[in-house]
Amino acid sequence: MEYQNRQKEYYKSFPKVELHRHLEGSLRLSTMREIAQQYDLDLPHDDVPKFRSLVQVIEGEQFNFQNFLSKFTTLRNFYQSPEIIRQVTREAIADAALDNIRYMELRFTPVALTRIKEFPLSEAMDWVVETAEAVSKEYSITTRLIASVNRHESIELAEEVAKLAVERMPRGIVGIDLAGSEAEFPGAEFEPVFRHAQESGLRVTIHAGEWGGPEMIDLAINTLHAERIGHGVRVLEDQNVVRLAREKQIAFEVCPTSNYQSGVVAALADHPLPQMIDAGLLCTLNTDDPGISRIDLSDEYEIGSKVLGLSEQELIELVLNAVHYSFLPDEEKILLKEKIQREIMEFLRG
Repeated sequence: MEYQNRQKEYYKSFPKVELHRHLEGSLRLSTMREIAQQYDLDLPHDDVPKFRSLVQVIEGEQFNFQNFLSKFTTLRNFYQSPEIIRQVTREAIADAALDNIRYMELRFTPVALTRIKEFPLSEAMDWVVETAEAVSKEYSITTRLIASVNRHESIELAEEVAKLAVERMPRGIVGIDLAGSEAEFPGAEFEPVFRHAQESGLRVTIHAGEWGGPEMIDLAINTLHAERIGHGVRVLEDQNVVRLAREKQIAFEVCPTSNYQSGVVAALADHPLPQMIDAGLLCTLNTDDPGISRIDLSDEYEIGSKVLGLSEQELIELVLNAVHYSFLPDEEKILLKEKIQREIMEFLRG
């Protein structure tokens, strides 16, 4: 098919929507090196290959979830000031806009942003919220925020983040997320936090079926009230869970490169996204952590086409699914869908 031979610029120009991108996984390498030098961090900022290996996935290292998550341990050292948190928020949204992303739900982990300098959670969340609003206007991209909590951290912290997120719903926070190693921390004990958050108006997305099996997807849906599943690529291992996801119209936030680099799939060509689509599951395409993975969303669409063999119409459906299963209010969702459909038609006409 001719479209599968197209160059990166084709996918760059394609109007896109992203639902699963972590702020803490979106830092520019150049920014991190500048911060390391400015704050005299114990990191080899002058040795670019060595520095890169601490904060990004590189060829030749082991692709497993322990190595992937280890990057975040280093990344927590960079949030040295309110100005830095504002800067990385600004750059993450600017990079998305430059990749022709029209709407993005950017998730951020307040505990990760505050731990090293013990900033108040409320203030750090305000820095992200305020910056996201201003930068989105500047770059003509619509951005909404999802507050993320980690399975390995306390329920009390999650409750505080959820409460603060609810208070900031009028300012652009639309959802709450549970992340971290599901293989070690399934997370059922967080049920009251997510139930109360949902009852207060926040939407719920849960990382599941990535490093844990399909039973984690079942838990996310039936116990943690998930409306969307982050990753979920192991769903096909249990047809009962496939049926559950179809019946409840659960959307999957699929991130092929991340799944490969974290050892979930042995090779990109083995990624189950095409099989998930064939099984009638509602899928979207996302980056997860573009800074860590050294990619952008255009790369994921190119992989979808050239490596996974998705048709042009299937790529379009992934974009429209992302619109439909976004956490926008229905009236805003209708307007976004009309805009995206119009831009896709204009794009296809050349």
